[in-house]
Amino acid sequence: MNLFDGLGVAMVTPFTADHKIDYAGLKKLTTHLLDGGVDYLVVQGTTGESPVLTKDEKRSVLDFVMEVNQGRVPIVFGIGGNNTQVVCDTLDAFDGTGVSGILSASPSYNKPTQQGIYEHYKALSQSSQLPIILYNVPGRTGSNMTAETTLKLAHDFANIVAIKEASGDLNQVEDILAGRPQDFKVISGDDNLTLAMMALGIDGLISVVGNAFPKEYAEMVHKGMFGAFHDARPIHFRMRKLVDLLFVEGNPGGVKEVLQHLSICSNDVRLPLMPVSEETRQLLYREMAEKDLVKV
Repeated sequence: MNLFDGLGVAMVTPFTADHKIDYAGLKKLTTHLLDGGVDYLVVQGTTGESPVLTKDEKRSVLDFVMEVNQGRVPIVFGIGGNNTQVVCDTLDAFDGTGVSGILSASPSYNKPTQQGIYEHYKALSQSSQLPIILYNVPGRTGSNMTAETTLKLAHDFANIVAIKEASGDLNQVEDILAGRPQDFKVISGDDNLTLAMMALGIDGLISVVGNAFPKEYAEMVHKGMFGAFHDARPIHFRMRKLVDLLFVEGNPGGVKEVLQHLSICSNDVRLPLMPVSEETRQLLYREMAEKDLVKV
């Protein structure tokens, strides 16, 4: 497969009870994902709680994951923000040795126009020495990057090579697929919509749930990529209700709860996030037991 095809996982950042980075847990998680057959790792995306990590902590997490990975799969690093100049300065100063690409979400909170989104990514393109994956997630950013804007960026800048599309709009996905350059990748950013998007012809998934269940999601994505939807469909339906439960109190609280159950890392998050409630915890455990995803 080509770079950024298949299953990428947006890694959580494990914390200790006193909210320091848990490097033992991070090693367990990285090994769990590599053993689970993921195609690449995404470090310090939103699932990694990047807004509450310092610059030095983000770099430390990246360096540690690269050390454990030992070049086995590509690594994507999240660099984004709603101050374009600060993001450009970060990219200018970034040592990307060993990193295969940058994932950068469309600016949040500011709610820029489509021209503003285009100019933001144009500036990032001119500052980055690495390929850029656009990230459209209007549920978090407060604004949608239209298919027209995505396609203009894809055609205008050679180092803008893919989009993580999490608008939830299949018509928008179709428009991007219909007009994209030949080598431009379209990647699902929504675990539960991935199979439907793969039927349209996308190139893979950057998953949250894959933190806990990489083997299941790698199998589903790989089967879907090669048109074996009859075999991929049962995996999707097995995971569907669990995915909904994982996000009911936000991300990454749900998946960290499951990772704690799997003895990979604790469920600790940094404020303003909170661990999931006891009610949600019990619903998660019941669903995993019913679907035979964990030992009871």
